[in-house]
Amino acid sequence: MNTSRGDLLMEFWPDVAPGHVRNFLDLSYSGFYDNLAFHRLIPGFMIQGGCPRGDGTGNGPRTLPAEFNSKKPLPGVLSMARSTSPDSASCQFFVMHGVATHLDNQYSAFGELVSGLDVVDAIVKTPRDGRDKPSTRQSILKATVIVTD
Repeated sequence: MNTSRGDLLMEFWPDVAPGHVRNFLDLSYSGFYDNLAFHRLIPGFMIQGGCPRGDGTGNGPRTLPAEFNSKKPLPGVLSMARSTSPDSASCQFFVMHGVATHLDNQYSAFGELVSGLDVVDAIVKTPRDGRDKPSTRQSILKATVIVTD
């Protein structure tokens, strides 16, 4: 994923969250994430992006049933954001910046960063308002899928 601050290289866990991996890849292939933003930044916690409205209220073409799992919310782990309903994940995702054990088994973790934690650090340091919205746009320029063995 190319961002305005550098690249995030992600590896996915289809054995842990197959529906969420497929959804994220489908959205990436279709260009859904291109030119969207990271709209919520919380240092020591996470960065959140993928909202088509740019404010955390938008959804993608489908919602997913929860695939909660035992993967821990550690720095670099990818999970799908959702509302208070467990089966409401759609297109918004977050990348952990810190450790958040209070999220254990409550969100569908579906992958992790292979590289780019320095990019997450740069994004999360952006000045933000009282609602954790960045003062300058932190863009997802393009989401590209690279298949490896």
